[in-house]
Amino acid sequence: MSVKHSPGERITELCNTYSVTRETLAERSGLPVELIRQIEEEGLIPDLAPLVKISRALGVRLGTLLDDHEELGPVITRAGTAGDAARFITGIPNGEAGKAGHQGLTFKALAADKNGRHMEPFIVEIEAHAEQAKSTHEGEEFIHVLSGNLALEYGAMSDVLHEGDSVYYDSIVPHRVFSSDGRPVRILAVIYTPA
Repeated sequence: MSVKHSPGERITELCNTYSVTRETLAERSGLPVELIRQIEEEGLIPDLAPLVKISRALGVRLGTLLDDHEELGPVITRAGTAGDAARFITGIPNGEAGKAGHQGLTFKALAADKNGRHMEPFIVEIEAHAEQAKSTHEGEEFIHVLSGNLALEYGAMSDVLHEGDSVYYDSIVPHRVFSSDGRPVRILAVIYTPA
């Protein structure tokens, strides 16, 4: 059985393998060195955009940062087992200094072991008061609201999606999602990044 690694640990492994310094990775990805350090050492992931930019800078799929082994055939994720696969939390950390905590989005991968995939499907649980800055990255996203009321900010527009609603958009436009009414939201999110 393989040991699961966080995205930050996978980034460190890849940088070591490719002899890429943190400074070089920052230059290639357009991200601050300090943010990369926080992702690698503290497990901080403010949103998905830095992982997309880092994967592009390293010449790997986003999925490479999220999984450890790959399946050539179909990958089936049974109900209730998504949390056993790749799982990480994004969002702005909260709480007092030195105390771990997030008010954010928990991503549970649905196809973490699929070989050569270009789509990243997740069940995302959005905490009631999650705070997240707008992000922008290559690719496209599809979101389907499973429960709750989802606020979407996309460029200059904003809207609220309710249970059963869905949206498909280009990720290059600054965007973010959060609870519109201070209650938790659960969504299916599929992120596509070009090869």
